[in-house]
Amino acid sequence: MRWLAALLLVFSVTLATACVVEQEELDTAGETVTATRAAGQAATGTPIRTAVRGSTGTPQPTATAQPATASPSPLTPTLGPSAAISTLEPTATPAPTATPAATPTPAPTTSPYGRIIYTRSVQHDCEIWVMNGDGTGKTRFSGAPAACDEEPDWSPDGSRIAVSSMTGGGLSEVYVMNADGTGRTNLTSNPAGDSEPDWSPDGSRIAFSSNRDGYNQIFVMNADGTGQTNISNSPAGDWFPAWSPDGSKIAFFAQRDGNDEIYVMNPDGSGQTNLTSNPAGDFHPAWSPDGSKIAFASTRDNNGPGNAEIYVMNADGTGLTRLTDSPAEDWLPFWSPDGSKLSFSTDRDGGWEIYVMSADGSGQTNLTNDPAVNGELAWSR
Repeated sequence: MRWLAALLLVFSVTLATACVVEQEELDTAGETVTATRAAGQAATGTPIRTAVRGSTGTPQPTATAQPATASPSPLTPTLGPSAAISTLEPTATPAPTATPAATPTPAPTTSPYGRIIYTRSVQHDCEIWVMNGDGTGKTRFSGAPAACDEEPDWSPDGSRIAVSSMTGGGLSEVYVMNADGTGRTNLTSNPAGDSEPDWSPDGSRIAFSSNRDGYNQIFVMNADGTGQTNISNSPAGDWFPAWSPDGSKIAFFAQRDGNDEIYVMNPDGSGQTNLTSNPAGDFHPAWSPDGSKIAFASTRDNNGPGNAEIYVMNADGTGLTRLTDSPAEDWLPFWSPDGSKLSFSTDRDGGWEIYVMSADGSGQTNLTNDPAVNGELAWSR
C-alpha cells in the first residue's frame, strides 16, 4: 500500500494550496472518489480405457460466471480554473469481501465393472453394441452398411475401438474407429482374412490373426496399420491373441499339438510355450487385470461331445480351477477391469447370451436376455 500513502500525501498538499487561493468557493464544488472491488469465486471442474478396458463419470458443478466490473479510475482530482476544492475526507476502503471457499471436486463416480462391448447378430446382420457391466444401458454402437462387425476391442484409453469386419460376404479386415463411431479406417487391406484384433496395453500396437500366409497365424502391427509382421510362424493354426497387462507376453491358442492348446510367447514371437498340454481342446485365453491368471474355455471335463466350460489357471499354467459346470456351451471368458468378475458367452438359455459371474464362479447371471446372438465381447479397461 505504499503507492496509496504517497498518493494521499500529494493530494493533501494540493488541497492546502487550493484552499488559500480560492477559499470563497469552498461550499460550491466537490468531488467524490470511489473504488470498487470484485471478489472472485473459484470454480470446480471434472477431469474415461477405456478403458480402459473407461467408465461413466458423474457430471460436476459448472462454474457460475461473475459479472464484469469496471476498473476504478486513479485517485486524481480534476481542478477546473475556477473550481473550488472542498476538504475531501479520504474515502474509506471497503472491507474486502471474503472469497467463498472452493467447493471440493467430488471424486468421479465410476462403476468397478466398467462397460462391455459385444457383437449382437440377427440373421447374419452383425452389429457392435455397448452395455454397462451390470447389463443396463444397452446401446447400438456401430453397424456399417453391408458389413458384419465382430470381435470388438477397446483401446487402453477408451478413445478407439478395433473390430473385424466382413463386407459383402467377403473376408474380414481389421478396422479401427473412434469411440463415437466416427473415423472408421481399414488397417489391414489384405485379400486374406484378418480378424481377432487385440490392443497392446500401451495402445501402440494391435495383435490379430490372419491366414495370409496360407494358414492362420498371429500378426502384430502398429496402431496405424503399418509394420504388419507374422510373429507365430507355425504351419499349424494360431488364433485369438491376447496381450498380457504388462505387454511382456501374448497368449493365444494353437493346434500344433494335434488339438487346441493355450500358448504364450514374447511380443516378437520368441519363447512360445504350451501352458495346458491336455488332450482336450483349450480356447480363448484372457488375462486377469493383474496378469497373475488366465481364464479360458475347455472341453476337458465335458458334459457331452464338444461341451466347453470356463476355467482359470495361474499365468504359468498351474493351479487349474473349473468355474462353470453346465450341459450347455460356455465360451469366450473376459475379465472385468477390477478383476472381480468374469463374463462369458453361453447358450444355456436356448440362445447365445452374455453372462457374468464372480471370479470364483459364483453368481452366474444373464446380462443380455436377448433373442439375438450375443457374444465376442470385451470389457473396457
